Amino acid sequence: MKYSKLFCILIVFTFVACKQEMSFDVSLLNTEITSGNSWVINDASKSSEVITKEGITNWQDANDTIRAYFYTEKEASIPFGIIAKGTSEFKISYNNKTESIKLENSEFDTIYIDNYNSEGKGYNHIDFHDITNNNIEIKSILIKQPDDNTLVKYIKDDFYFGRRGPSTHLVYETPTDDIEWMYNEIEIDKDQDVIGSYFMANGFGEGYFGIQVNSENERRILFSIWSPFKTDDPNSIPDDQKIKLLKKGEGVTTGEFGNEGSGGQSYKVFNWKAETRYGFLTRVKPNGKNATDYTSYFFDPDTNQWHLIASFRRPITNTYVTRPYSFLENFIPNTGALARQGGFYNQWMRDSKGVWYEITEAKFSADATARKDARLDYSGGIINDGFYLMNCGFTNDHTTIGTMFTRATLSVSPIINFNNLE
Repeated sequence: MKYSKLFCILIVFTFVACKQEMSFDVSLLNTEITSGNSWVINDASKSSEVITKEGITNWQDANDTIRAYFYTEKEASIPFGIIAKGTSEFKISYNNKTESIKLENSEFDTIYIDNYNSEGKGYNHIDFHDITNNNIEIKSILIKQPDDNTLVKYIKDDFYFGRRGPSTHLVYETPTDDIEWMYNEIEIDKDQDVIGSYFMANGFGEGYFGIQVNSENERRILFSIWSPFKTDDPNSIPDDQKIKLLKKGEGVTTGEFGNEGSGGQSYKVFNWKAETRYGFLTRVKPNGKNATDYTSYFFDPDTNQWHLIASFRRPITNTYVTRPYSFLENFIPNTGALARQGGFYNQWMRDSKGVWYEITEAKFSADATARKDARLDYSGGIINDGFYLMNCGFTNDHTTIGTMFTRATLSVSPIINFNNLE
């Protein structure tokens, strides 16, 4: 096998760079960075075609730029290399420089490239672009992780959830034990309504209610209740533990869901818009017969009306609102490199006696992907007298899990004619 004088390739991380006549003991490259960390940044929809668990295996378009990300805790010079094979020319850009690369080897080989110089705490990236043909496979990038193995952080496992990115939460407290109604408002800023986003307003111990961006042409209002029977397969739920539909609104589709728990689901295809404030109202009421009814309504400012989404009955349950929260998640791995942010406003709760309570405090939380430092691109805080949540995009905005936020007190409870609700 032979290599050009300047040999560079890609990361995934997957990159490549090789210096003329440079000697390095590749056995020192002791940490493998997998393909969970790379995306086609000019067209996110291509990422799953070009990048798989096996690496970068289907890079065919010269217009595609593949960007690989990793996080460093401090300034460092990190030796890196790749495992790759093929015959191809392309360019690699890192540390504010661009190298032209030619690769010529028919079998996978481990090749030292260069030292990546991180400038400090935060995300770094390497770009691969301008490929001349598609005869190339990059299995992985290797780095020499220092003895302090917390220096470099990246997606090590759980390819699917790592690529989806971290989910972020606002956790509220119930002011009494008999909270029957939960109220929240969501407004998404311009260009933050990224495909794959679920902005969830009203979450509680047994379900969740919010809005999604499902594709370029479809958006939904989604309301779901988990079955008390723990399973990812809705077909395995016994009949006496299934979620029962009591009623649904006009244009609402209902059915069952699985994969992340199972239960009853409802959604309405609705073209909600950025820069518009929408209301979310959920009722959680025990029926006195060892079951609890859950009903959600959506407020559309264009019609100035509350619209029923659905009402479900959950068996073997006797509760009011518990564990109230909001969240932001990305449910499409291809868009995991795109940042998105949601605004959550004017939270209120109403007890069974009709007393309203304004909720002005929230605790910031995040999921397992965040907690194990696979992704650190997540944050939350105060915005325009409300709260915000951000995730994905490999930004360096980062909020410590457990941080408490306090928004401004508005002191004007929601005006709702409960008798007119469907």
